[in-house]
Amino acid sequence: MPFPTERPRRLRRTPALRRLVRETRVDAASLILPAFVREGLTRPEPIASLPGQRHDTTDSIVETAERALNAGCGALLAFGLPEHKDADGSGAWADEGAVQQSIRGLKHRFGDAIAVIADCCLCEYTDHGQCGVLGAGGSVDNDATLEAYARTAVSQAAAGADVIAPSGMMDGQVGAIRQALDAAGFDDTAVLGYSAKFASVMYGPFRDAADCTPKDGDRRGYQMDPANQREAVREALLDVEEGADAIMVKPAMTYLDVVARVRDNTDLPLAAYCVSGEYAMLRAAAATGAFDERAAVLETLTGIRRAGADMIITYHALDAACWLQEDRATR
Repeated sequence: MPFPTERPRRLRRTPALRRLVRETRVDAASLILPAFVREGLTRPEPIASLPGQRHDTTDSIVETAERALNAGCGALLAFGLPEHKDADGSGAWADEGAVQQSIRGLKHRFGDAIAVIADCCLCEYTDHGQCGVLGAGGSVDNDATLEAYARTAVSQAAAGADVIAPSGMMDGQVGAIRQALDAAGFDDTAVLGYSAKFASVMYGPFRDAADCTPKDGDRRGYQMDPANQREAVREALLDVEEGADAIMVKPAMTYLDVVARVRDNTDLPLAAYCVSGEYAMLRAAAATGAFDERAAVLETLTGIRRAGADMIITYHALDAACWLQEDRATR
């Protein structure tokens, strides 16, 4: 056989060489940790459906944030669980709501050292579990919901949120929030659009953790059909036109093609959400000995970054950040 003139293995020979030519890198600063803040708790409680995660109090979330900061995580994404729900989800914009109190506490403790993202939706706050205000016939009224989102966003910005992240997949949600924030004097508050959020089966553990499973029906009338890729690009570009500062694809692992296609169509910062079901699958498989959890998680995060995501929202954020620190320390 002729002698090979191309020998790619030369640059794979040692760990140092592999690091040198690595095309895709994951660092802790690109990881965003979701956190659940529950009203009425006197101390943190573990979340059974999300092993390793917990419901925080408005005080204990400061400890969670401090751990994330010390590990180098880029931001914290706050979800709130109220004690009382109603049809309109009014707890979402309550000045003394769990998210608003938590944001004030985090900003008082850490100032600008931490980036706080506030999820802006109604599903955790409505007694029916849908992401918006119900209209005639029990369907979600898109435009009435936009008013509630705008009110919620202003309340979260007033508490000190750096970024508002509308996740309900209402038409025009980014534009309505941007307009409301600017009108209220919060023109420096950024908007991260959940631009392509699919009606996925992968949200099960989250819905248990956030107590937001719809009482009737589902969310397929507003979340995206999992079969559609081109529509995801359309949704992302609409958010760009409406003034989004960053956009998102959710879920991540099972939608890497969508992440890549959205990346090819916009230069805005792009987030991908490695959702609760994806987290649970990795944890469950690792528990059976199918693979090493650390290696599997870091490979998964690399794949999401390789597809084009700049930021990754993941329940593994704290663990992964610590693993990355350990890797650096051993070099």
